Amino acid sequence: MSINALLDEFKVKAATPKQQLAEYKAQGKKVIGVLPYYAPEELVYAAGMVPMGIWGSNNKTISRAKEYCATFYCTIAQLALEMLLDGTMDDLDGIITPTICDTLRPMSQNFRVSMGDKMAVIFLAHPQNRFEDFGLQFCIDQYNHVKEELEKVCGHEITADAIRDAIKVYNKSRAARRAFVKLANDHCDVITPTKRSAVLKAFYFMEKPAYTEMLEELNKELEALPVCDWKGTKVVTSGIICDNPKLLAAFEENNVAIAADDVAHESRSFNTDVPEDEECPMMALAKQFANIDHDVLLYDPQSEKNRRGEFVADLVKKSGAQGLVLFMQQFCDPEEMEYPYLKKALDDAKIPHIKLGIDQQMRDFGQAQTAIQAFADVLEMSK
Repeated sequence: MSINALLDEFKVKAATPKQQLAEYKAQGKKVIGVLPYYAPEELVYAAGMVPMGIWGSNNKTISRAKEYCATFYCTIAQLALEMLLDGTMDDLDGIITPTICDTLRPMSQNFRVSMGDKMAVIFLAHPQNRFEDFGLQFCIDQYNHVKEELEKVCGHEITADAIRDAIKVYNKSRAARRAFVKLANDHCDVITPTKRSAVLKAFYFMEKPAYTEMLEELNKELEALPVCDWKGTKVVTSGIICDNPKLLAAFEENNVAIAADDVAHESRSFNTDVPEDEECPMMALAKQFANIDHDVLLYDPQSEKNRRGEFVADLVKKSGAQGLVLFMQQFCDPEEMEYPYLKKALDDAKIPHIKLGIDQQMRDFGQAQTAIQAFADVLEMSK
């Protein structure tokens, strides 16, 4: 397939989760929804079921979910519930609800109350003290709980060999996505911000071997192209999620390319592989979680050194970007509390940035578009 044909296919897959869910069900497959984030999808794959990411929606209006949610819950969580209540994703056989933040923790019970009779609702609590032996054991215990609940849905045991195979499948996908984001930086004339987002978003809805095969084909085609002599500006994006095509179009309108990202929905989700040399596959999954670093939602015992802020500033420098765009999810306390430290690191490194408040209920992008245009002008003058 040509590059354009591959990009068009990824775009379709990223925009049609309901259709793909219906196709999986028509094929007799069981499908498990996975809420943000750090759920061990490998266990779902090892069970012979299809994992589908549930990260809210840019096309829905919160209506029925209001009956269950406080108004200050982030729209990602509310719209995830809305899609289950309004019939968009209610054909799922189960959902995994991590509790990594103060919104997801109580929301997990809202999912259980609203959907408990219709599908399996699997609670997952990660340890923040994840480095010590007791933290690893707690994580293994939680993953074993998820495994047992998944076995009830699929009707058979999830074997250690199946988990090892799943780890290899997912690590291969992570490697392909890491390669893609680097190639996207080299070929930002071809991989625009909206196309980049669609390629990465499609992962959440496609079967993983098929996704990886298609992405490796795209990577091969991109590698054959000469590196782009980009005349515009480049930025790094940061935040929980920034997948709205209308918002990303403002980058393209102002000749701004995305050089790299520090986004939970994107690169943060595939930066860390699962160790393949660990004898126990459940320990391997727990160690992967322990090895994840530089995330606003995870405890850092060296937080006084502002390691995460310095990591983001260094990412901007290494990627060749001129600045950073922070997509601040409305009502996300961890991101809001972290911002002063992130700003300090960027200011110390003399990296310009803007902070855009967003949520998935945004319909008017005029203010954000104006801010992006002004920021692009500032970056262009500083080149």
